[in-house]
Amino acid sequence: MADLPLAEPTLTRSTLLRGTGALIGTIAAGSILATLAPSRVWALELTSLSQPDGETILSFAQVLYPHATLPTAVYAFVVRDLDKAAAKDPDLAAKVHAGCGSLDAAANGSFAKASPAAQLAAAKSIEGAPFFATVRGTCITALYDNPLAYAHFGYEGASWPRGGYLHHGFNDLTWLPNPPADASPTLGSL
Repeated sequence: MADLPLAEPTLTRSTLLRGTGALIGTIAAGSILATLAPSRVWALELTSLSQPDGETILSFAQVLYPHATLPTAVYAFVVRDLDKAAAKDPDLAAKVHAGCGSLDAAANGSFAKASPAAQLAAAKSIEGAPFFATVRGTCITALYDNPLAYAHFGYEGASWPRGGYLHHGFNDLTWLPNPPADASPTLGSL
């Protein structure tokens, strides 16, 4: 049996590092999320996006949906979902990379490191681009549909598993004063 030539490896260090990276951050100790998370330190491993693209998307999501007290860890869900989608769709990966490049160019450098005013101007400059719509759409689901966001905003979740709102949450409104008695009809008037 003749020796078969060995194929050249197609995976090089540069191709391995091109689409990988990690985003790392911390959750503030006084935050309600610190009580829910297993650790105050969070990390997101990127499999298809580069670390600079991940940082750009993270900052872009914060510009699109600004919440002064929402921890960065919640915004990282947007990056996670785009990274997963880009891993399955090379066209999306290219669109995300090009969109991040557009934001960097509009910010005259790194969008993630630009001032808030420069970030806002850069975001407005690409408002009609498909990348803008992609990130905005991902933000709606990834940013607001997770337990950490629920805890931050005070949403207790679905009540049907607990018997509905009549016995869970219907009368627990504490941030408004009680209405006057004449504001509601009496049973006899119905």
